[in-house]
Amino acid sequence: MRTKWTDLALETSRGELAKSERLEGGIERTTVEIRDAQSARELGRPIGTYETLSCPQTMTIELGTREALSRELARTIREMLPDNAETVLVAGLGNRSVTPDALGPRTVERVLVTRHMDGCLPQDVGARMASVCAAAPGVLGVTGIETAEVLHGIAGHVSPDVIIVVDALAARSSKRICSTIQVADTGITPGSGVGNHRKALTWETLGVPVIAVGVPMVVYASTIARDAMAFFGQSEGISESDEEILMSCVERVISEQLGDLIVTPREVDALVERMAGILAEGINMALHPALTAQEIAQLMAQ
Repeated sequence: MRTKWTDLALETSRGELAKSERLEGGIERTTVEIRDAQSARELGRPIGTYETLSCPQTMTIELGTREALSRELARTIREMLPDNAETVLVAGLGNRSVTPDALGPRTVERVLVTRHMDGCLPQDVGARMASVCAAAPGVLGVTGIETAEVLHGIAGHVSPDVIIVVDALAARSSKRICSTIQVADTGITPGSGVGNHRKALTWETLGVPVIAVGVPMVVYASTIARDAMAFFGQSEGISESDEEILMSCVERVISEQLGDLIVTPREVDALVERMAGILAEGINMALHPALTAQEIAQLMAQ
């Protein structure tokens, strides 16, 4: 069943692999560590660490919560960066013409790129910045080139110490849409959450460490049906066996009538812009920790 499709390790992990803690601003941080091949096979995830930052789902996240999310994202990324990483490539995956898939390209537009600024800035500023470059390689259906091939070619010329990829994800639970950020040190397989597998972006394929940052933007219609039936079953006191039968019937009707229908909120334009800002701010703080928010804003305006 398609309801099993999700890019979030949090939604597939066993209880003993997930550790959660409460942070400021109502944010919850959950760490899933997959350390052996058996766990990797059972969860369908590569061996590695998956950090998830979650906040209550609302259409308008408070400013304090946004700032807290960016700070925690920056801290998480810094913990995964290789020691003494001097050059970083940030890649925004996805199709900028399809709004739910435009998170990556819109994020890199707000990343502070500095690789071209060598020798153009005051010494006291330039010495406090990392060398950062960014790219939005597009999608195979538009370019005819695999994202992995594009990034491999860029990495061959730029020689980054690490690549950070940003992508829109699919979730199993509708409450995860635009309220969850996953950061993984395992890289990513673009399109895997919606069954559209492309070549993986990993250390093995690109030759450098790959940190994946993603936000769920879509769920399957069958997932929403399951959520609705679960709520109905709880409120009406329906037994678990009867509830499961009802869910199976609903999923069958949806799959036969609508196929693998993918759903996203109607406010997706505003949500993508908001999350792109949060992600870009977190990435900027992670890569340029010696710069203040005001200095980053001033450099972005140049």
